[in-house]
Amino acid sequence: MKFSLSWLKEHLAGDADLTLVADTLTRVGLEVEHIEDKAGDLSQFVVGHILEANRHANADKLQVCRVDVGHSEPLQVVCGAPNARAGLKVVFAAPGTVIPSSGVKLGASEIRGVPSAGMLCSGRELGLSEESDGIMELPADAPVGKPFAPVIGLDDPVIEIAVTPNRSDCLGVHGVARDLAAAEIGELKDPAIKAVPGAYPCPVKVSFDFGDTQPLSSFFGLRMVRGVKNGPSPDWLQRKLKAIGQKPINALVDVTNYLTYDRGRPLHVFDAAKVKGDLVVRRGRAGESLTALDGKTYALDETMCVIADDNGVESLAGIMGGASTGCDAGTTDVLIESALWDELAIARTGRALNIHSDARHRFERGVDPAFTLPGLELATRLILDICGGEASEITSAGEVPDRDLIIDFPVSEVKRLTGLAVTPAEVKAPLSLLGFWVSGSGETLKVAVPSWRPDVSLKADLVEEVVRIIGLDRLQATPLPAAETVGGEKLSPVQRRARIARRTLAARGMVEAVTWSFVSHASAEAFGGGAAELQLANPIAADLSDMRPSLLPGLLAAIQRNADRGSADVAMFEVGQTFLGDRPQDQRMSAAGLRRGTAKARGAGRHWGEQTLPVDAFDAKGDAMAALAALGLSPSSVQIAQGAAPAWFHPGRSAALQLGPKVILGAFGELHPRTLKALGVDGPVVGFELTLDALPAPKSKGTKARPPFEGSALQPLSRDFAFLADLATPAAELIRAAQGADRKLVTRVDLFDRYEGPGVPEGKVSLALAVTLQPREKTLTDVEIEELSSRIVANVEKATGATLRG
Repeated sequence: MKFSLSWLKEHLAGDADLTLVADTLTRVGLEVEHIEDKAGDLSQFVVGHILEANRHANADKLQVCRVDVGHSEPLQVVCGAPNARAGLKVVFAAPGTVIPSSGVKLGASEIRGVPSAGMLCSGRELGLSEESDGIMELPADAPVGKPFAPVIGLDDPVIEIAVTPNRSDCLGVHGVARDLAAAEIGELKDPAIKAVPGAYPCPVKVSFDFGDTQPLSSFFGLRMVRGVKNGPSPDWLQRKLKAIGQKPINALVDVTNYLTYDRGRPLHVFDAAKVKGDLVVRRGRAGESLTALDGKTYALDETMCVIADDNGVESLAGIMGGASTGCDAGTTDVLIESALWDELAIARTGRALNIHSDARHRFERGVDPAFTLPGLELATRLILDICGGEASEITSAGEVPDRDLIIDFPVSEVKRLTGLAVTPAEVKAPLSLLGFWVSGSGETLKVAVPSWRPDVSLKADLVEEVVRIIGLDRLQATPLPAAETVGGEKLSPVQRRARIARRTLAARGMVEAVTWSFVSHASAEAFGGGAAELQLANPIAADLSDMRPSLLPGLLAAIQRNADRGSADVAMFEVGQTFLGDRPQDQRMSAAGLRRGTAKARGAGRHWGEQTLPVDAFDAKGDAMAALAALGLSPSSVQIAQGAAPAWFHPGRSAALQLGPKVILGAFGELHPRTLKALGVDGPVVGFELTLDALPAPKSKGTKARPPFEGSALQPLSRDFAFLADLATPAAELIRAAQGADRKLVTRVDLFDRYEGPGVPEGKVSLALAVTLQPREKTLTDVEIEELSSRIVANVEKATGATLRG
């Protein structure tokens, strides 16, 4: 919302200066965003008087001027403007002045051998116009040596404030002045608006035709003014509109724009000669369209409110008029409209058609219904004063709604909600100045809400009004009571797991990404999602239409964007929510990571000193197992279920991670080429995804003390075993069987060799295990070691069918 200081003073009596007005606006909740003070910006430019103008001896297009700028002696200035002449009052810039249009700082100069002590400026150089035919010509009575800005009316600062959506009453200068008057920096000028008597019945009637549907308008007032003379509006009106960035069009249109900003009351004017028959306010119809005043054609439907005549739709109600009935220089008879529209319908229509007009901005927030007819009378009076003519009587449809709201307001409510102790008199004064009707003198007041405050309906709203006017600076800062102890866990198990997973994966050289929780429908289907209950009703973009069933689609898109920009060797991870349904238990916390190119855990890129290999499924397995180990799971207890990974993984290069057949922790492996193609990703890419909610809950401990260290003073020993197993036998089964031979003595089993080739039967593979034995009570004898070795071999043979290799 923008307005000039002089415009504000037309509604606010008093001598408050710009600083006081700006500070008070922010104090009462109308935050000042910007103040445009051209007089201050142009204060170094003064009025000069050209005493002589003679042709330059060395240049045909230059003149040497003697200029009086209020000093004891005239100055010599070289000027190239064609209109420079003796006797002219001009704008002078002395050396050291910065020219607004170019940012150049002037200095004393010599032009073609003639010294020049400054510059005579054009409007374009001062930033006041787009074009320049020469230097600015000031009025003959302009005071020499004084700042020029006040001479041409630039001494009126323009204030821009931020108006919150609930304060529609402050979308007019009159409403802003009311708030300032309530803050006691001036007195509100609020003269009664006199009705303009109608000289004849309005020849054009208006009616509502909403049928059985919800009406989109409650009142429509209309009157004709005939015999007007349309043309440019007066200078005072043009200056006001230009100051706030509005372009003057013609007197009739400028009056409506002026009242939109002056009183927050949008109106519309029709050229009566272009209206055929009576006006009907109704819903739009499928197939109808309107070419609006902005030159664009809009398709209409039944959710939109329109104003139509016998020719069809002539205006988009409450948003923008139609071009076919617009007023121009040939308009002699005008119809003035002042109406009330349904706020939700205005907002819905404006959003659907992508129109944000000044009228829509106010109607969708709520205008003062009681000012509908006074606004029509005020517009009529302005048009008669500026354009002449004769006004008709007012014809109307519907009724102006009467908001009769009285609130019983305990004064103690201010103390309860804000901690500020006030008296009934301190409550009544600001509310009365804001236009509220206040009755009573005890601890409970009766407060009637004025028609222009649709945002006030509760006692808390009145508390806000009182506190913002009497001053938030009266509120005393009070520290919150400190808790005596800090007890209990502050993070849930899933939150702790998420933090641990982030630290672990980052330590393995992966970069954390935060992707959208939404993916395209195709991406959701590719990863097991796409259900109807997970599709967004109002997505922010077409390719973000579904809640993500997995973290992998977002990471794959990020990986590909990096590859497209030359970073092909990338390792990324994310920890976040995934969604399997619309129930609370269907929301999961997951951790996922992807590797591409040569981005292995030890680093990415090629090196001359070692063989560089692309990432494979075992890199993804290492990431997943490292995360699980950090989360408290022993890698030996995690089962690798080959062929059980989801369909978006490569079936022969992936596996599921589980704790038994019912507890699925996640999966790892190479992404399926079909999945990558569907998402437009260049492969190969390997990755993993873990469901952190699926991890078993940590065991409750009776004490927070660490368990005693169970070390052994005896030397551990290692024995190697090579087994012949079927190619399809997972090595993990051999490891698990070897560990089961003796849970106390066998502390570690590692696979250190895998061999296929000569010496190994076809269809078989040699798997070599290193078994670590840790005696605890006594040194093992050779007999005990052999006996344990035999048990290890027997366990492996029984569990897997593998035999000891000879």
